Amino acid sequence: MTARFLAWWRERSVREQRLLLVMFALLAVTILWLGIYRPIQNALSAARERHQEAVIRLGEARAQADALRGLKGLARVSGPLAAVVTQAASDAGFANAAVSPQGERRVSISIPSARPAPFFSWIAGLETRGIVVEHLSSRANTDQTLAVDAVLVGGS
Repeated sequence: MTARFLAWWRERSVREQRLLLVMFALLAVTILWLGIYRPIQNALSAARERHQEAVIRLGEARAQADALRGLKGLARVSGPLAAVVTQAASDAGFANAAVSPQGERRVSISIPSARPAPFFSWIAGLETRGIVVEHLSSRANTDQTLAVDAVLVGGS
């Protein structure tokens, strides 16, 4: 096969040989560019994006961990959690709150009508007392109030 190629090559003029060499060189550069360089660049770019997303997720996880560490230092609830939440709800003006114990450290609370700002302020006050929200769902009423169902957890 080499002999056939050399015979074919010698049949070409010097100008054709130079043009063929330039064509082969350009073909090699194109193959290297499209077959090696661009895939490597795309992989590096994707790796940078994944790294950036991982750094953001790590920062968010650390912030959440710091927030949880801050919750550990909160005051412990004295007395039965249901009684404490019921008293706090009536003190905050939520006399229509229905509090149901779900064990020693959990209560379910349902408030059919609460204004948003006072309700979330009350929740923030509970968190400073060591009672945290495990689950909260709210629905807008026809007036400017919310119907709220929540599960609260506290240490005793």
